[in-house]
Amino acid sequence: MEKIKAFLKNRYFLFAISTSIFILWVIWIGNYWLLLGLPIFIDYHITRKVNWTPWKKRGQKKRSAMVEWVDAIIFAVIAATLIRMFFIEAYTIPTSSMEKSMLVGDYLFVSKVSFGPKLPNTPISFPFAHHTLPFTKDTKSYVEWIKKPYKRLAGFGDIKRNDVVVFNYPEGDTVIVQFQSNRSYYSVVKEIGRERVWREYDVIARPVDKRENYIKRCVAIAGDTLVVKHGQLYINGEKQELVEELQYTYIIRTNGTPINSKLLDNLNIAKADRFFNPAGGIYEMPLTTDAYDKIRQFNNIHSVLKYENTNSAMMTNAIFPHSTKFAWTEDNFGPLWIPKKGETIELTLDNLPLYERIIDVYEENSLSVSDSTILINNEAVSSYTFKMDYYFMMGDNRHNSADSRFWGFVPEDHVVGKASFVWLSLDKDKRFPANIRWDRVLKGIK
Repeated sequence: MEKIKAFLKNRYFLFAISTSIFILWVIWIGNYWLLLGLPIFIDYHITRKVNWTPWKKRGQKKRSAMVEWVDAIIFAVIAATLIRMFFIEAYTIPTSSMEKSMLVGDYLFVSKVSFGPKLPNTPISFPFAHHTLPFTKDTKSYVEWIKKPYKRLAGFGDIKRNDVVVFNYPEGDTVIVQFQSNRSYYSVVKEIGRERVWREYDVIARPVDKRENYIKRCVAIAGDTLVVKHGQLYINGEKQELVEELQYTYIIRTNGTPINSKLLDNLNIAKADRFFNPAGGIYEMPLTTDAYDKIRQFNNIHSVLKYENTNSAMMTNAIFPHSTKFAWTEDNFGPLWIPKKGETIELTLDNLPLYERIIDVYEENSLSVSDSTILINNEAVSSYTFKMDYYFMMGDNRHNSADSRFWGFVPEDHVVGKASFVWLSLDKDKRFPANIRWDRVLKGIK
């Protein structure tokens, strides 16, 4: 046993292990200039000419508690940062847009290697902070002295339909500080005008990797054609695969009496979702198929009707592509083709509203229209070839989800990872320890 311990502590063995891991990591990243860092490993383990840990003296047999703490903290920060950047990251469900598949209060892990981790566009940043320094309102947690182009490393696979995906919010490139993620800058501009927004609020820009993280279900991948009819989603002419916990909003008419709150608890309907008008005895609540079947059997229920938005005239500013040429709502949407890398489309004034943000913002071209002629980079064009794959994301809470129906496509360079499993779930309507949803602990995400 002593010989084994001595072997594991041998400097040449530790050098071989650490350099092997480092070389494999360099090959994965594909930046072979990093191999110039190999002399550091040689010196740290073998030659020992430079003291790479200046906070402690070499050869010191007994270390102080302070030195031990510094060692532990530095190792933990480096290890956690690498794990968070390349392998897995924690995420919290803040809103009900994915209910009942994902619940408010779910704490989950997002796999970066499922689709391949993307290297940060802004590599210099404060550890564990996304875009704002802790305990500050709008102080950036990153610097933009070094900016890297989009690059994604090899992963285990590609995004598939119905995968639950975490991604950077596409409209999060510009943010009103006073609203943060609560309201899109673009929606506020449509409402009150750009001049007033810039006059009355603080507006900042964010790089792709520092935009808010959203979680939705990928319902359509690059090359698909999507349409929503009366709330039912169709992909390439076929109904969406069954999602067990999908829910819609229903108008529930009672005999004038309220529904027993314990019955609604049993149906897992959150208190915040129970909108009741006692004057008309009417509820407005999101229901899964199972909850719909059960609530219809209650004695005081007269009718249960699924809500459908048919007022397209009122939705022009809210629904993508925000053009009067497309009379769409969240319940009647499309048909819409999802752009695919390398595919070329005929570009006209009629379909330009669908793809102008892709051409102008995501793929960084200069786009304009002059005398009914479309100009890209100051050249007249009648077609366009896409540089990236795009995806269409929707929440499982179909009538309470700000998703692609409202702000459009998700570019591949915005994809963060795949939601893997819930490691903890807390119900905000209950007190500890009753608030722990034990049936969701370590539950895989479908």
